[in-house]
Amino acid sequence: MSDALLHDLLDACRRLHAGGLLAASDGNLSVRLHNGLIAMTPSGVPKAQVKLEDLAHLQLDGTIQAGRPSSERAMHLAIYRAVPEAKAIVHAHPPTAIAWSLARPELKELPSDGLPEVILAAGRIPIVPLALPGTEAMGTNLLPFLPEHRLLILARHGGLCWGEHMNEAAGGMERLEQVATILWKAETLGGAKPLSTEELQELRALRTKLGPKII
Repeated sequence: MSDALLHDLLDACRRLHAGGLLAASDGNLSVRLHNGLIAMTPSGVPKAQVKLEDLAHLQLDGTIQAGRPSSERAMHLAIYRAVPEAKAIVHAHPPTAIAWSLARPELKELPSDGLPEVILAAGRIPIVPLALPGTEAMGTNLLPFLPEHRLLILARHGGLCWGEHMNEAAGGMERLEQVATILWKAETLGGAKPLSTEELQELRALRTKLGPKII
């Protein structure tokens, strides 16, 4: 069973690299194994080239069992400790999503209230305040957003998605970049227009019924 989880992680690495969401050794992915350990992509290895034997394994308290896990492991561990439902995490560098946080630093969330499918599939997409890569703040800055939000933008840094399986986490990252690209193009055409208050209320009520998963 754990072997399947590890292969899902490797498949997601290649999928996200092929989609332009991970360049070189950027980003990091992890899964929670059935024995309670966390398997994580290694530091400094291009995601398209990660092999099974490269994966690092560590305990929830951060103790490294094997390998050399990403220097950004603090945010993975913070999520796994705070959210028992979290089984897989993807941190990637989706270009357009990052660009929104660079160009519009005042934003608290991605302005996606004009896109019904996004509201239903992901809900709100907050922008987490800047934390320097590799610091403990990468984990602590996430805590106010958990467990309500599974898909987030890390200001000036990247995107992060956690899910109950790797396909949910990787799919959320793909959705994030697609949404960010649509909104960017809408801005060039005069600006995205939100739905009405009544429509937003109906969609958010339906999202609540559908549940918290990224779909």
